[in-house]
Amino acid sequence: MPQIIVLPHPELCPDGAVLEAKKGQSVLDVALANDIDVEHACEKVCACTTCHIIVREGFDSLSESDELEDDMLDKAWGLEMESRLGCQAIIQDEDLVVEIPKYSLNHAKENN
Repeated sequence: MPQIIVLPHPELCPDGAVLEAKKGQSVLDVALANDIDVEHACEKVCACTTCHIIVREGFDSLSESDELEDDMLDKAWGLEMESRLGCQAIIQDEDLVVEIPKYSLNHAKENN
């Protein structure tokens, strides 16, 4: 069973985490199931960039991105070559190391 190592994020996962995953799950679904509340304003339909992640290890093992995801990623804050949308990054057989960027672009988020 593949694992996802989530690097520390000051708000969402201060100590980092090691999560068990199943092939075919999205990185976002695994994070949410483990109480790491990654934003997902469009409810996982590839219509925003709030679930943007950076895959530090295992990038090539993920399902390939499609044109829609690539177009959405062009709008993400802090875009890198290893960026993916967590809702579209489907886990295969390899372990992953992911970073959740410090900021996301969520025009619908209410400030508390």
